[in-house]
Amino acid sequence: MWRFGETCLLYLYLTVVVGGLLLAVAGVIEQRRHDRNLDDIPLRVLVNGTRGKSSVTRLIAGALRGGELRTVAKTTGTAARFIHPDASEEPVRRRFGMADVAEQIGVVARAAAYRPDALVVECMAVQPKLQEVSQTKLIRSTIGVLTNVRPDHLAEMGPTLDDVARSLSLAMPRGGVCVTAERDRLPLLRVEAARRDCRLLEVDPESVSDAELSGFSWLTFKENVAVALAVADLVGVRRGAALRGMWSAPPDPGALTVTRYRHTAGLLRFANIFAANDPQSTLLNVVELARLGLICPPVYGVVNCRWDRLERNAQMGAIVPELGVTGVFLIGQATRSARRAIPADWAGEVTDLGDPGDVAGRILERVPANASLVAVGNIHGAGTRLMRQLAETCVIEPHSTALSEVAA
Repeated sequence: MWRFGETCLLYLYLTVVVGGLLLAVAGVIEQRRHDRNLDDIPLRVLVNGTRGKSSVTRLIAGALRGGELRTVAKTTGTAARFIHPDASEEPVRRRFGMADVAEQIGVVARAAAYRPDALVVECMAVQPKLQEVSQTKLIRSTIGVLTNVRPDHLAEMGPTLDDVARSLSLAMPRGGVCVTAERDRLPLLRVEAARRDCRLLEVDPESVSDAELSGFSWLTFKENVAVALAVADLVGVRRGAALRGMWSAPPDPGALTVTRYRHTAGLLRFANIFAANDPQSTLLNVVELARLGLICPPVYGVVNCRWDRLERNAQMGAIVPELGVTGVFLIGQATRSARRAIPADWAGEVTDLGDPGDVAGRILERVPANASLVAVGNIHGAGTRLMRQLAETCVIEPHSTALSEVAA
């Protein structure tokens, strides 16, 4: 009986050892195959940062295509997309619908099959260690991008903005170059870049003229365009060619847009700012829309809440007075977390709708004719339903999207 037990234990031990060795060998083979795929792509750009990563990824890919570089790109953002060299795109299919940084291995393999000149990839890691892995193992970028440092994912990268900056710096390429539009934490980023023997290229947003910005049919920011132009310049693409490539690049599904809807009570300008889900980016977007005349009084706000984003709900509630709105609608789940954060001395009207089925109808019956509606927070749940119902029940006016309205 004892020998039988010994034999079973030995069998189990050998099974574990052999299984572990096989997994290790498979891992080495897969890494070598992945490294060969990376080596077949001369230019690799990893786009990191808090906000604007998806848009900057598309802008850089467009700029490189404008310079006649065969370019593949992949975004994560609002809706992950694999972008082919001809700028056509398709959704990234995920097992069980879950995002996993390991999907970048398959992206690189697909890209290498095109034998491209360049691959532009949005960093999808949040945890600091995974950000480092994204650079050192998954992409090995020749050019890094750090768009900005904003207060988001503080639980993983924080608690302070300096901590966020250090975390994002883990994706800087050692011995390479990193392009950034960040201003407030440049001294810290310079230190982090020097630790990695990485040249930090700081762009000036004002180097992009209003005329160059007006070439876009969707709203983007000078910071993002300046970053893309800097990357293009690093690889020898002329500015004019890069701009033409960017102007023709399709926008991200989460790009900031203003849609004009005609409904029974009149005209509604609906500003979709859901993708800018941190306070600083949200306020910058609202200011830019007002400056361009894309939204005009009376302006109302919509804060979409999620039960698993209580901190973000509260952040959006706290900035309601700075949105410049007459009133605000709270929709979605756990709206109380946003309601409690709205300053008590704010004079505007707060309407807590919760999570009704007909969210668009409930809002439309409460806003006056010719109003603007600024939607912030998070797009999922009631936010997605609001946008779908507006499109189904209202007539979309011409010149609805972003800067095209300015020329109307």
